[in-house]
Amino acid sequence: MTGGGSSANREHARVASGGSRPAASRPRVAGQLCRPVFFVGFMGAGKTSVARRLARTCGVASVDMDTYLERREGKRVKEIFAESGEDGFRDIETDVLRELAAKDPLLVSCGGGVVKRSENRAILHDAGFVVYLKVTADEAKSRISDTSTRPLFQNIESARQTAEERVPLYAEVADITIDTAGKSVAAIAREVQAALEKEGVLCLQRK
Repeated sequence: MTGGGSSANREHARVASGGSRPAASRPRVAGQLCRPVFFVGFMGAGKTSVARRLARTCGVASVDMDTYLERREGKRVKEIFAESGEDGFRDIETDVLRELAAKDPLLVSCGGGVVKRSENRAILHDAGFVVYLKVTADEAKSRISDTSTRPLFQNIESARQTAEERVPLYAEVADITIDTAGKSVAAIAREVQAALEKEGVLCLQRK
């Protein structure tokens, strides 16, 4: 569960300053996705940061799934967990995933646990193109400035175990896998962009 990815986004974006030209010097780009692109991976992988960076660079839309879910439900993810338990949250998550998959194609950064349900894995596989951003629990923790917002990281051994358990599920749905270790958001976004263009998922027109 990403909880909107805000803490990880700020920390992961902090290391992304290198390698990008000033906005004024970039060519204007109009991008088009032929199908939805879903970013999956453990919390702290940089899913939301990379999707937002790619959206700005390529002129396409992006959405953070947990943020979208919170706005739709009018509650924070942690409140839904407290009131309805994980099963209740996962029911809502599946409904939101279907909803986003049915929209015009966009970049979707998914919650870390979205792959736990076979139903969700089927939606991801059938509806779009899946980018798995690979990260270890230890590296993910190093990217998060305030781990108090991520209870799982209060026990690093538990985080490691959860991350390892999910690896085969992420791999099952992935169309491409990108190891994020030691890479900036900008570098990862460039790698994803190149893969999406190569696969014919993203078409760009430079103005």
